Amino acid sequence: MKTSSSQLKNFILDSGLVSRAVYDEAVHEAEEKKTSPEEILVSKGHLSEDDLRRMQAYVLGVPFINLADEKIPYDVLSMIPEPIARTHNIIAYKKNDRELEVAMLEVEDLRSIEFIKKKVGLKILPRLTDAESIKHGLMQYQKTLRDEFGDLIKRESASINILAEDGEEGVSEADLKKLAEDVPVVRVVNALLKHAIIQNASDIHIEPQENEVLVRYRIDGILHDAMKLPKNAGPSITARIKVLSNLKLDEKRMPQDGRFKMAVDSEKVSFRVSLLPTYYGEKTVMRLLRENGGGFSLEGLGFHGEGLERVHKAMKQTTGMILTTGPTGSGKTTTLYTVLDLLNTPDVNISTVEDPIEYQMARINQTQVRPEIGFTFARGLRALVRQDPDVIMVGEIRDAETASLAVNAALTGHLVLSTLHTNSAAGAVPRLVDMEVEAFLLSSTIRVIIAQRLVRRLFGSKEEYTITKEEAIALGKFIDLERVMRALREEGIIKKETKLEELKLYRPLPSTESPEGYKGRSVINEVLLVSPTINELILTQASADKIETQARKEGMLTMAEDGFFKAVQGITTVEEVLRVISE
Repeated sequence: MKTSSSQLKNFILDSGLVSRAVYDEAVHEAEEKKTSPEEILVSKGHLSEDDLRRMQAYVLGVPFINLADEKIPYDVLSMIPEPIARTHNIIAYKKNDRELEVAMLEVEDLRSIEFIKKKVGLKILPRLTDAESIKHGLMQYQKTLRDEFGDLIKRESASINILAEDGEEGVSEADLKKLAEDVPVVRVVNALLKHAIIQNASDIHIEPQENEVLVRYRIDGILHDAMKLPKNAGPSITARIKVLSNLKLDEKRMPQDGRFKMAVDSEKVSFRVSLLPTYYGEKTVMRLLRENGGGFSLEGLGFHGEGLERVHKAMKQTTGMILTTGPTGSGKTTTLYTVLDLLNTPDVNISTVEDPIEYQMARINQTQVRPEIGFTFARGLRALVRQDPDVIMVGEIRDAETASLAVNAALTGHLVLSTLHTNSAAGAVPRLVDMEVEAFLLSSTIRVIIAQRLVRRLFGSKEEYTITKEEAIALGKFIDLERVMRALREEGIIKKETKLEELKLYRPLPSTESPEGYKGRSVINEVLLVSPTINELILTQASADKIETQARKEGMLTMAEDGFFKAVQGITTVEEVLRVISE
């Protein structure tokens, strides 16, 4: 896209997103690399691509359209076939008898415009848009497939052969394998998996009941019924998943774990499979891991202000430990991978020992533990310290041996990242002491402890309201509202003169796109910096409550307070924060 360089420069500087000093530095670097200052600013993270597109649209005089909250009529959307829309980042969203309005990331893509003009026989009106709008439009193509999936699954399930009337004990492995490769079974399982990916599910539960098979998806942390299948489909679907995961087909009495991958469009998804015998048959749970779902930033995950600075400061250390804590499914590993991604430079040797490897990352040496052959976290960690690493990530500290080795690695010149199952940041210290790690070793190794949960994000339109006096009193029992107000003022979220009763909070408004008014998740967290005072408390083996009290005096926002902070920003709701922290 060609815009007047001087006009664009003036607009960028007037926007306040980039200072003149940063822009001048980008100009100097652009001359050396023979590119534009704008491309340098985007590559260094000073501007997002979408910020730049909005500015270019303004300078060019091209209308900018935001499709993120729009429901596009299917007859208009389908005028451009999905493969073309996906390849060329172009979405048809409005038409009349003579004209078709299309949203594009690049309005000078004349070949695409000409191709679509010939195909639809209408005048094409290009409009500039952002990546989120294109993503929203592409998702609407996929949502029209849901009904097709439902019809396919019902139709094919009726064609599945019944294994045996009274149990399957007499069925051979060869018969099971043959059944698992039966065309209706393959189609049903493929449809289930694709449907879950489209719904952006994180887990699939396939649960045999007395008279049917219940399929549930976990979406944004909440389990939803997805569909019910005939009872006779259960064993065949389980057999198919076992074939995909390379598990024993004739083993139905013992739990089994496996893994497989599939590609949908340009997205690679890894499925972690867990099978558990139940009264009515084998229950299957699959965790979906999107392998090209990287590219996170700490800010994008939900870190901000003093907490973000503390994490960045700890990352710059060459020794010590960074711990993340929280229950299963709270995003701990994603946070550590984001830290690893930021540390991943050519001059740093990074090694991990994980169970399982959730995201594959270039230039990082990732090792999968295998307890069945004696290759545990402790054994893997012992081997890693002999591999000359600068940074080590241990997937989880589960036992005293792993805890001791991780602490010793942090003492001997390595930056160690790991996760721990505790409810709060302060609770990590007593937990490690319980694992027989000496308090004086902890005080000299731990840099920061991050505790976190995932809350659902508000999506689309939302209803504003202000907090009542009664609500403020109720919240004040476990949130220091004045501390949150100070943080909101310091970070420029609210004006200095804003009072508590003037704060705007939000409620979800359901829509066709999001029936509950939520979509996606964000982190709420607390970041505990191990200061000299907290060091003293660790040495005296103080309780988690005493450590937390001191951390709050030193500026730590608790998870509940961080949640309220994000509720004021309109990211989530107070109700959602309370739901998550009380679980």
